[in-house]
Amino acid sequence: MNPASNPLLATWNTPFGIPPFEVIEASDFEPAFAQAMTEHLSQVDAIAQNPQAPSFDNTIIALERSGQALSQASAVFYNLSASHTSEALQAVERVMAPKLAEHESRIRLNTPLFKRIDAVHAQRAELALDSESLRVLERYHLDFVLAGARLDEPQKARLAEISQALAGLYTGFSQNVLADEGAFSQVLSTEEELRGLPEFVRASARQAALTRGLSDPQAHVVTLSRSSLMPFMTFSECRPLREALWRAWCLRGERLAEHDNRPLIRRIMALRHEQARLLGYRTSADKALADTMAGSPAAARQLLITVWGPAKDRARQEYADMLALARQQQPNTPPETIEPWDWHFWAERVRAERYAIEETQIKPYLQLHKLTEAMFHVAGRLFGLQFSPLSQFPKYAEALQAYEVRDAQGQHVGVFVADNFARQNKRSGAWMSTFRDQSTLLSSRPIVINNNNFSAPASNGQALLSLDDARTLFHEFGHGLHGLLSQCHFPRLAGTSVLRDFVEFPSQIMENWLMQPAVLRQFALHHETGEPMPEVLIDKILQAQTFNQGFATVEYLASALVDLALHEHENPASVDPTAFERDLLAELDIPAGVGMRHRLPQFLHLFAGDGYASAYYVYLWAEVLEADGFQAFVQSGDIFEPTVAGKLKDHIFTRGNSLPPMQAYEAFMGRPPQVEALLRQRGLWGTA
Repeated sequence: MNPASNPLLATWNTPFGIPPFEVIEASDFEPAFAQAMTEHLSQVDAIAQNPQAPSFDNTIIALERSGQALSQASAVFYNLSASHTSEALQAVERVMAPKLAEHESRIRLNTPLFKRIDAVHAQRAELALDSESLRVLERYHLDFVLAGARLDEPQKARLAEISQALAGLYTGFSQNVLADEGAFSQVLSTEEELRGLPEFVRASARQAALTRGLSDPQAHVVTLSRSSLMPFMTFSECRPLREALWRAWCLRGERLAEHDNRPLIRRIMALRHEQARLLGYRTSADKALADTMAGSPAAARQLLITVWGPAKDRARQEYADMLALARQQQPNTPPETIEPWDWHFWAERVRAERYAIEETQIKPYLQLHKLTEAMFHVAGRLFGLQFSPLSQFPKYAEALQAYEVRDAQGQHVGVFVADNFARQNKRSGAWMSTFRDQSTLLSSRPIVINNNNFSAPASNGQALLSLDDARTLFHEFGHGLHGLLSQCHFPRLAGTSVLRDFVEFPSQIMENWLMQPAVLRQFALHHETGEPMPEVLIDKILQAQTFNQGFATVEYLASALVDLALHEHENPASVDPTAFERDLLAELDIPAGVGMRHRLPQFLHLFAGDGYASAYYVYLWAEVLEADGFQAFVQSGDIFEPTVAGKLKDHIFTRGNSLPPMQAYEAFMGRPPQVEALLRQRGLWGTA
């Protein structure tokens, strides 16, 4: 095949090399992958069979330069598979996922190649390498060891089989969740069904109905997108519908027989356990956490349990407060309990009574386009970045927005793409990814994309966000900045290619700037009047920041503890996922009315790939870092203090994985992190 005839393999003559989405077809991927993998294997074989003695240049740098065509095609493939899939693309994914896993195994289990890496690694002390070169050598060596490079040939063959099988199962799991979510929509058409919903919720539900082709002017739709579901759960006065929607939400991944993920979980867990045992680990959790800041399941659990007790106590008090208010407001039919489908509804009413603040007061001020300006403003003040919108660029969906990013000297940094709205062919959640990573070795500048799943506005209106949505916007932008600001030589170390329990630190620390009064005054403007958010409302929002944190912390910790326990199981093939999570939550004594943030059959973090398997704890680990780290700005008296911002940029955002993460954190703060700031931030300090 002539590479120029396949757009995935061509050099892209587009603004800043953005993929030419309009000319890419699903049918282009399989032949592009076939050619790119063949080319990559040829490059790797040339390195492995090089007759010259192994050196850093002819082994490690050569590996870093290899596989660029495959990287280009893969980036497009994985982004579209998550953000803008189709039946044709899903069919390609089912075929290619095992083949791509096999390709990766062939490289990581290449004996002559590892011998060269091992030889260079053995003489590293004599090579006079700079710190980043030494780091990339050490990471390559560890990558290959953890992949099984030291095993015998039968063991290597079995590891390769496991990797291929897992890739297919991950694809199936992800596609099952997407199919389940896409198949569900709750149509509301009567005033009874709409009772209690404020206008902004009705408008979003009406737009969702129009998107689904429902022309009846009374039709409104609630979907299983969090940005659609949670406002309904917060405001709907129709309790039977709240219960029905909550149950549909919880049953994702097992609700439809043909898309039941529970058998896939058992197979995934059995294979992960076998993989870990082959590599010499007791469980898959031990394997997964060996190369993390935590270092072991015990260390991760210790952090979770430290917070679990105070969070439970707070959640039980929140439950009691809601039940008391519900009985006060419904004296004729006083409820005996607060059920999970009641929690958001009554929590909003307790918040209104305690702080004289409601979501309906806040949301009109949280316009997506103004908050986008706010996060660009923050990035400018902290890091000197400038964001200029691109008017003409390739798109796979009309709602995409793109910006050229320049530094304080006007030099090109990269491209930032925003894909903000939910679609039926887009997986749920929010995430950052790249179409191209930064590397001075390859002279490449990053193309970063943030994906969210906000409810799309009506054609004549602005998208309005909840506070949780706004935090998500800033969170994913933190990941985006981590990719954009990268100043690494080697692609293996660039951007977000850091240890799993460090990657959430840059994203979570960015959430702090959203809630600063100076930012809210300037960018939280009413969508109709343009008036800034009143000072009294800002004060109430800040006073209420720790409200309902018992619930929020427990539902997160429950998922993290179940994840860790499942991956520590020594016979996971025997586990019934539903019974396992039910029994563990009972053992943990989870407070009434609170469930898991992600139940196992829909837990994409764990089973759509292995990046967060055993590692959902990382958000709390990173929150220790960010809560502690933001204190440097607070204590300076200036949330944009230039010296602190410079240290944050130089030691965290630009460094990628070029140095160990604790070393990076201590270079930023001048000391190790302290957990007390997290407990204070969540309002749990002194609880218990």
